[in-house]
Amino acid sequence: MSKIGARAAAAPQLPQGEPDCLAAATCPPLSHVAYIGLGANLGEAEATVRRAARELSGAAGVQACRLSPLYRTRPVDAGGPDYVNGVVELNTSLSALPLWRTMQAIEQAHGRQRPYRNAPRTLDLDLLWFDGSTIDTRELTVPHPRLAQRAFVLRPLADLAPALRIHGAAVSDLLQHVDQSGLWPI
Repeated sequence: MSKIGARAAAAPQLPQGEPDCLAAATCPPLSHVAYIGLGANLGEAEATVRRAARELSGAAGVQACRLSPLYRTRPVDAGGPDYVNGVVELNTSLSALPLWRTMQAIEQAHGRQRPYRNAPRTLDLDLLWFDGSTIDTRELTVPHPRLAQRAFVLRPLADLAPALRIHGAAVSDLLQHVDQSGLWPI
């Protein structure tokens, strides 16, 4: 069984009504595996996160394979309404920077603004992990620099890939070291 197929076998089933591309048991091999964090706390946040997952799956060179369960979370280092967060696993023929630019375009299409750090947002897409690569440029840092500190990222990522290694530790192990008290399944 392929590395992707082994991960997919452990994934929870998606709720009824998710698009087929997100409910697939395995990703067809393109060339890269990526995990993207999705979050929103303005407007119809849950609908926006689900729509963004579908838009990612429809982007050129991308297939969204699995969407994690979604969670309601308190804002971290910010005010505003609770967030809706999840993670999507992708297979893509794009390299990391073009994928990140696609993500930015989807955010912009949803009215994303950046008036100040940690401002409430209509949609936030973060490239969490890309093929086990370490990327550190002016535009992009992968793995996401605060991934290991955030339950709202680790919990849905663990739902999809508990054995995935970030900075040498399994996601499931990292999750045991963060406060999960502000996290509720939707």
